[in-house]
Amino acid sequence: MSKENLIPIKQLCRHYQVEISLFSELHNLGIIEVLTIEDTHFIHEDKINVVEKVVRIQNDLSVNLEGVDTVFNLLDKINELQTELNNLKNRLRLYEE
Repeated sequence: MSKENLIPIKQLCRHYQVEISLFSELHNLGIIEVLTIEDTHFIHEDKINVVEKVVRIQNDLSVNLEGVDTVFNLLDKINELQTELNNLKNRLRLYEE
């Protein structure tokens, strides 16, 4: 597997000043996917924004990881409902015209 778009977790730990265990817990909760290549753990660069959100939620709001998981689930549900609302509004416009 190519390491091209992967970022080593140790590098992220230094940058965000967090423990390696944070990434294991995020992986166990299904929030991010941790890839292991040649005994080195990586995450894909597309998940950096997720890591940043988790670190901000934990630091700014003092929310534990289970709470962070709940926040992410609620945000996903809000996005789904917003999409559904927009679709219904578009269908309603068809009948109004």
